[in-house]
Amino acid sequence: MKTLQILGTGCPKCKKLAENAEAAAKAMGIEYAIEKISDLKEIMKFGIMITPALVVDGEVKVVGKVPDAEAIKAMLR
Repeated sequence: MKTLQILGTGCPKCKKLAENAEAAAKAMGIEYAIEKISDLKEIMKFGIMITPALVVDGEVKVVGKVPDAEAIKAMLR
């Protein structure tokens, strides 16, 4: 199972990133869990200074952007 973490304060871009990540995982038919992290101290533990960010299985994949579902699929492979 993949763990997808969305790092951000809940802004519209953060919500869109979460939607795109979920759409990508569903389209690929993989098991996943999405965790939304909005606590700034927790976000900074990842070394993130710009949100939103996407972390897949503990590895930071995207910072400060909202890739579409197709781009996220490539990150999940």
